[in-house]
Order: sequence, then C-alpha cells, then structure tokens
Amino acid sequence: MGMCLPCLGGAVEEAVDTPDPETRRRQLAAAAEKRQTETAHRGVKNPAAVERKRKKQEEIEKQEISASVSGGGGGGLRWQVG
Repeated sequence: MGMCLPCLGGAVEEAVDTPDPETRRRQLAAAAEKRQTETAHRGVKNPAAVERKRKKQEEIEKQEISASVSGGGGGGLRWQVG
C-alpha cells in the first residue's frame, strides 16, 4: 500500500504551502506585466530610445492638431459675399 497520510510518510515536509488569493493575484499581475514588457521590447536594442521617439511623435501630433483647430479650421476655403 502507498502512503496516503502525511503523518505516515513524512509528506508534511513535501507539502506546498499555497499563498492567499490576494498574494496570488499580485503575483499573477506582476508576471503578466513582465510578459507584456518583454513582448513590447522584443527585438528592440534600446527600448528607452524607442519610448522617447514615441513620446516626441505624440507631442508633434498634438501640436499639429491644436494648430489646425486654432488656425481657422476652415481648411483654406473662403467664401465671398456680395
């Protein structure tokens, strides 16, 4: 017969202590974030430079949008009355 009771075979030392649900949730969230970061930077030698370029591009787009809105917004068409 096999040892099915922990007190008979020393299985207490081998038992895995599972963390509480909140700790487990935090561990899973951290692992998911790490996977996302690794996936986003896969094949990129300098991720910081890529991030700087992305932010600079966003700033340029914001400036273009604000310039088009405040610059008349008519698309260059003019109407003559009279």
